[in-house]
Amino acid sequence: MRLIPDIYVHKIEDIPYDKLKEEGIKALVFDLDNTLATLDEKACPERVKKLINKLNKDFTCFIVTNGNGKRAKPYKDKLNIKIISMALKPFTKGLRELEKKYHLKKSEMVIIGDQLMTDILSGKRFGIKTVLVDPLAKKDLKMTYFNRFIENKIIKHYEKKDLFKRWRYYE
Repeated sequence: MRLIPDIYVHKIEDIPYDKLKEEGIKALVFDLDNTLATLDEKACPERVKKLINKLNKDFTCFIVTNGNGKRAKPYKDKLNIKIISMALKPFTKGLRELEKKYHLKKSEMVIIGDQLMTDILSGKRFGIKTVLVDPLAKKDLKMTYFNRFIENKIIKHYEKKDLFKRWRYYE
């Protein structure tokens, strides 16, 4: 299985949401850390609140995080969205939970995140559309540094075969 995202953009604001809506996407599944906010941001950034409020008119937005939910609670409260914590990405546990609990079809879901080894792999394994964004900051959780190491090796392999290149964005 190739870990090539279906869409690759710089940041969440660059995602072609109109195109996703046209394709029948109804659920936007966001990663939290370094996708919506940096690790240092304890409160939800205003730019994220504005975007999610706008998106909630056409989509149902979720946060799926590997964390225990404590970090995500301020985002849940400020954004008034559902959160699945302890998702165990790259496994599909969190995505399966969303699908069943909210009666979603895989064809209606997209996962949006900053890591090939968790977000994109989880989406590919589950069989949904994937969107990769660049990480918002260099600071990561300790486990993520290992994932980034593996991710960089995969990207170098893909670059040699001209399958994927960092900083070459596409929709």
